[in-house]
Amino acid sequence: MKKVSIFPYIFGGVSSLAFVALSFYLLCPALNIHNPGLWIIIDIALFMFVILVRLSKGAKDFGYVTVKKKTGSKGRTKKYTEFRFGIKYYLLPIITTLLTVFLAVTGSTLFNASKYSEILKVNTSDFSKDVIESVGTDSIALMDTASARMLGDREIGALSDVVSQFNVSYDYTQIDYNGKPIKVSALEYAGFFKWLNNRHSGIKGYVTVNPVSMSASFIESEGMKYVPSAFFSEDAFRHIRKAYPTLMLDNLHFETDENGNPYYIASVIEKTIGLFGGKTVSGCIVLDPVSGKTEKYEASEIPKWIDVVFYGDLICEQYNWHGMFQNGFMNSLFAKKDCKQVTTYYSSDEDSDDETPVSDYGYVAKDGDIWIYTGVTSVNGDSSNIGFLMANERTGESRYYQIAGADEKSAMASAEGEVQEKGYQASFPSLINIDGHPTYIMVLKDSGGLVKLYATVNVEQYNIVTTAATQEECIRKYKSALGIEAEGFTEDVTETEIIVTSVKYIDIDGNTYIYLIDGKENLFRAKAGTNEKMLLIDEGDRVKITHSGKNIISCEKVK
Repeated sequence: MKKVSIFPYIFGGVSSLAFVALSFYLLCPALNIHNPGLWIIIDIALFMFVILVRLSKGAKDFGYVTVKKKTGSKGRTKKYTEFRFGIKYYLLPIITTLLTVFLAVTGSTLFNASKYSEILKVNTSDFSKDVIESVGTDSIALMDTASARMLGDREIGALSDVVSQFNVSYDYTQIDYNGKPIKVSALEYAGFFKWLNNRHSGIKGYVTVNPVSMSASFIESEGMKYVPSAFFSEDAFRHIRKAYPTLMLDNLHFETDENGNPYYIASVIEKTIGLFGGKTVSGCIVLDPVSGKTEKYEASEIPKWIDVVFYGDLICEQYNWHGMFQNGFMNSLFAKKDCKQVTTYYSSDEDSDDETPVSDYGYVAKDGDIWIYTGVTSVNGDSSNIGFLMANERTGESRYYQIAGADEKSAMASAEGEVQEKGYQASFPSLINIDGHPTYIMVLKDSGGLVKLYATVNVEQYNIVTTAATQEECIRKYKSALGIEAEGFTEDVTETEIIVTSVKYIDIDGNTYIYLIDGKENLFRAKAGTNEKMLLIDEGDRVKITHSGKNIISCEKVK
């Protein structure tokens, strides 16, 4: 009997197990059959085992090989070249890989379009009732993450004992802190050796950024040891995974409670369609980074101070399923009847020329919670919204408002066009209610990222644009442009008759503006399409203009 060596099997088994152990330690996958990452690790490990065993035996399973065969009655030996395809040795890993692919496909939108469209429950609601009129500015969250990073870095840069050991994390979280919106970000270790030097005392603080005052503060806290920038067993995600090995987790981020105590929050994910499809949130894990204590909450039990569980990117993805697949998968590809999606822009990949569609959204502080808001548009790619989506990031409650008007990018372009000579850039706007008028409000920044002006743009009549140095002044000017009495502000909407000496059409960031110039070289303007009567105006016409500043609200010829 031919002796069989067990070395190839020992070598292949040990190597494959080592790969699995390393993958589990580095990637921390959930031990859950609904986790596709777990299946992929198993598939790779099985392939590794078979390949290493065959290589250890010196076998050549794929390709051309030279073999000797006896031929003829005299049994002479001749050499032949043949192609060998030893698929039989790889049947098990091939079967498990094909099963993984099959399970992924059967749980996809291709076969479950209606189920995907029903994951997010969206209620149609009344904007003027739901969104309380913005009489003050404390609830308006305007600051984008880029500006928050700049202010946070500047604040830490002034603390020499902190900046030498720690960085401010790029992952800022928008939270509601005692009824006011702020952005928060924890410090992180500035590398492995900084962690070694400071791990016993931990990270002793975090940064808050006030979007109203545009100021940052460093808040001291007890030493946080279990953080994402730590290593080995003190890594925050690995620490949570050790306590909850079977839960699928996502969106690990930093928050504080109403007393300023720091916590890390991770959303608990469930797959509800097939084995891998239908991603949704079922609760959260709260980690105290000081003590390492963890606690699990079901979705219905999440404490009021936690703000982000049903996170914005997932809500936007779920709404796109809702908007695209209500009439079936094939309709989403061809007819596209009633298909809609959230506001999307295209982000260029630094490593290629490809552009990736990315959802964008703003924040609204409401009733002690943070709600994301985003415009909803048809999939035809025009520059207007057919409505808005607002969703509570703590509870997942989602509301749709049927309001037609400019999309966020067009509103940003309008605000930038108002001060085009300065070259300011607009941040993604917030959505507020001014006397029943849905209104975009945003900041305008210079090339260095510093906030220079505030701007308001009417959603339904986006030729109504105002800018000012403060939020309060900007809102007062905007109310005046709408003909609403604004206490403490004297600039009103006025009517003026002019003789037009010149009509100019100017393109600003893809939007066409009509400029009317009178004999005194006064300029009045409106966005093309917002007032069709302006298209009939020629040089020499006498016209009556209702305007706020240089922005035309209405215009008609005087006969």
